[in-house]
Amino acid sequence: MTSGILPSLAVSAQDVSEYEIATVRWSDWGTDYQNGFVTDSQAEFGINVTWDTYVNSDWADQKAVIMASGDLPDAFLGSNALSDSEIMQNAALFLPLEDLIAEHMPNLTAAMEKEPLLKQIATAADGHIYGLPTKLPMRPVVGNQLFINQTWLDNLGLEMPQTYDEFVEVLRAFKEEDANGNGDATDEIPYGAGNYDAIFAYILPFNVRNGYEYDMALQDGEPIYNRITEEYKQGIEAMAAAYAEGLIDSEIFTQDTSMGEAKRQDTAGARVGVAAGWTADALFGQNSDQYVALPALEGPDGNRYVISDPDHLNYNRNEFLILRDTENPEKLLQWLDTWYTEDASIQTFYGSFGIATQKNDDGTYTVLPPVGGETADISAWVNSLRDFGPKYVTDGFNDKVEIDETEGDGLKLILDNDLAEFALPAFPRVSYTQEEIGQLTTLTIDISSYASQAATRWVVEGGVQDEWDTYLDTLNQMGLENFLSIMDAAYTRYEESAQ
Repeated sequence: MTSGILPSLAVSAQDVSEYEIATVRWSDWGTDYQNGFVTDSQAEFGINVTWDTYVNSDWADQKAVIMASGDLPDAFLGSNALSDSEIMQNAALFLPLEDLIAEHMPNLTAAMEKEPLLKQIATAADGHIYGLPTKLPMRPVVGNQLFINQTWLDNLGLEMPQTYDEFVEVLRAFKEEDANGNGDATDEIPYGAGNYDAIFAYILPFNVRNGYEYDMALQDGEPIYNRITEEYKQGIEAMAAAYAEGLIDSEIFTQDTSMGEAKRQDTAGARVGVAAGWTADALFGQNSDQYVALPALEGPDGNRYVISDPDHLNYNRNEFLILRDTENPEKLLQWLDTWYTEDASIQTFYGSFGIATQKNDDGTYTVLPPVGGETADISAWVNSLRDFGPKYVTDGFNDKVEIDETEGDGLKLILDNDLAEFALPAFPRVSYTQEEIGQLTTLTIDISSYASQAATRWVVEGGVQDEWDTYLDTLNQMGLENFLSIMDAAYTRYEESAQ
């Protein structure tokens, strides 16, 4: 699928239907996201959209008023508008879309047949599809990753570490020697806080893969809770040993986000040897030219591991919800079906042709340089719906896009080239029933809080081996068995929804 199915419809003025669509933006970036494709494509289907644009910081209060008033828009665009829980609590308000998709959305139907994952992600626990799915273009397989100070390695004559043991030796050298070359051998922080969970980033080589779904992972095709595995215990014990040696920032669990950033981006010079995040420039600011991606480290089992959850990075659901009493919903769906094409997807991710992107004569695409001094990332958010709304591209699409590889998405995809081969399946984006959501809300308040506090204490004070059995008993008393049964049920439904 490249261009997709683009019907040609002749629509008279009297046939135009008016729709009100609400969408939520992370910040007040204006309404340029409507320009070009999003607006121009409406006339072909006899629709005219009035957009209600909300800013995320205000949305919770405004959403409560809207939902309580009953004065609802015809549709919500964007998976950040309503959560799974809110949709299931108010399922009677929303139009089930599965039959309408089959009748009016040939592009999406073909995409779901080609990639059953789209249908699996979109299908709610009651078997209905309430929100349209998306597969984003120009996304990596590996998200957050570890970065290391190459200048420090060079200053100390060290090779890039390839195994966990070599990694610890490098951290030890960063601590004991004047790695930054400022004459003070005590101001270096070997391993510091980044923009990703500091514990899971560190213990990754022990085959502990933190996921977006309640710290769940897949092992041998079966759901597991990371925080009760032997690998997790082994990783925590190793991290505690490193902390005791002073190889980890002593304030890593007590400082706020701004303090961690100040250390990584110290204007007097680099102070942090290793940290985890999206890209070096986002992590280390003006010091970023000293940092390179750390290779996938080989763990004690001889395998290499990376932080990865491709399903959550590349796919999503609930990108377009239609209210049950909306008139002529088929018109909206016919219009949105054209969004499931490569031409549309690149435009709704970066900006329309002639504004932020360009389609070339050979069928490739170019992402145009940002204007007005904006970063590439902000430019995309200003000029498009970016992460939100229906999209679909086939595998290999990224190779057809020319983009600046020194920042933003272009840089991230270059980094991904060396790590993607080590990515392992993650616990997928499953759906829960309303009853399960209620139980999880209660269960995870205790389980997650207790487990994370225990991990922090063990890293700082040690004791994971001595306390492990008591820890497991306490989790069981908190309802761990019920929690795991919900995860198993949700995963089973997810697997069955592809059939």
